[in-house]
Amino acid sequence: MRRIKEAMLTFPSFCWLFFFFIVPACLVYILAFKTADYTGKILPGWSLETFYSLFDSRSISLTIRTMWLSILTTGISIFIAVPLSYYMASCKKELQQKLLLSLMIPLWSSFLVRIFAWKVVLHPEGLVKTVLVFIGIIDEQTILLYNDIAIVIVMVYSYFPFAVLPLYSTASKFDFQLFEAAMDLGATKRKSFFSIYLPVIFPSILTASLMVLIPAAGAYVIPEIVGGNGAEMLGNTIVRRVFLDNNLPEASTLSLLLSVVVLIPAIVIATWKASHTSQIKGYS
Repeated sequence: MRRIKEAMLTFPSFCWLFFFFIVPACLVYILAFKTADYTGKILPGWSLETFYSLFDSRSISLTIRTMWLSILTTGISIFIAVPLSYYMASCKKELQQKLLLSLMIPLWSSFLVRIFAWKVVLHPEGLVKTVLVFIGIIDEQTILLYNDIAIVIVMVYSYFPFAVLPLYSTASKFDFQLFEAAMDLGATKRKSFFSIYLPVIFPSILTASLMVLIPAAGAYVIPEIVGGNGAEMLGNTIVRRVFLDNNLPEASTLSLLLSVVVLIPAIVIATWKASHTSQIKGYS
């Protein structure tokens, strides 16, 4: 009876996931094994022609570039989110709420508006460059916009909250009295942080990394607006294949490639978590 109730509760969610995620994804992947003519019409029969293009130098370099920018964005976001989540969890409740609210407020505005705002901020005549030139960090010829640095900055700003939230959720449940016990035994606060706090939140660090890596790998609006013509990622190429080239099979093949690239670290992390959980249960 209990299993029947659980099945009835999960059935609507399963139907939603099946019809609006699994079925469309399967249709996209099926198109990857098709070909199209110059008008975009899908031709009959099956073919691996679109997969051959994945092995040319341009596709390989584009994949490497996409993963490099995504991993760099993820690393910077985690590097900032770990100490911030620690501070948020250890401070007073009133300050926690204010910091959490300040983190969520930007997400209430339009994503495009925030990206265009960064375009204004990083403009050659914008405030950031003016201040940096005045301080002497950069010179007049330095360009802050339309390069990889601009892409990483805006992606970190856009996806950074997705790294903080799972880390803060775990950190808020951490027993900070363990620090006092460790320091009573002779450990410094820094050593306690790395030997006690980080191992506890490490599973959440992996989850936060996926929360940033997945949208960063599929980003196309940010590179299009602040990256310029030479800052293409896989997401931009997929959009061009659909709307400009009218070539759905090639777009589907690139989508399949992007899914595999993102799915590999997700499977590795999920496998590690499952084995880690089973080991803990075995010890207990």
